[in-house]
Amino acid sequence: MPDKLKFLQEMTRVCTPGGRIILVTWCCRALAPGEKLSADEQTLLDRICAAYFLPAWCSIDRYREIAVSLGLQGIKTDDWSADVQPFWRAVIDTALTPRGLFGLLKSGLGTIRGALVMPLMQQGLRRGLIKFNLLTATKA
Repeated sequence: MPDKLKFLQEMTRVCTPGGRIILVTWCCRALAPGEKLSADEQTLLDRICAAYFLPAWCSIDRYREIAVSLGLQGIKTDDWSADVQPFWRAVIDTALTPRGLFGLLKSGLGTIRGALVMPLMQQGLRRGLIKFNLLTATKA
């Protein structure tokens, strides 16, 4: 979803009035008004995007702004980062087993490249730069 506004517009368009929209996605940390990510933070996110072929990151606050602009009601957000943080360690541990390494080699360079970036996701989560967020809202 490179264009977050278009994505949420389409979700809203296809949602039945009174229906609930649920978005669970990776986000960058919330920024204060006028604040930008540090060069180090942006570099980390750019490396992850390049490895996983992802579009630019945005914060859950930006998703909330979009939801408000689309007239969605009862907007709620939550941060599930702490709940998913152990996932990356488990994936890395699995990849480092003989079966995991064999699977990586068999899968090709793209998968290997993605696997090598998993520690960057861990680092971003530990630093609070990367968040795993929920947004839910109701279409009026």
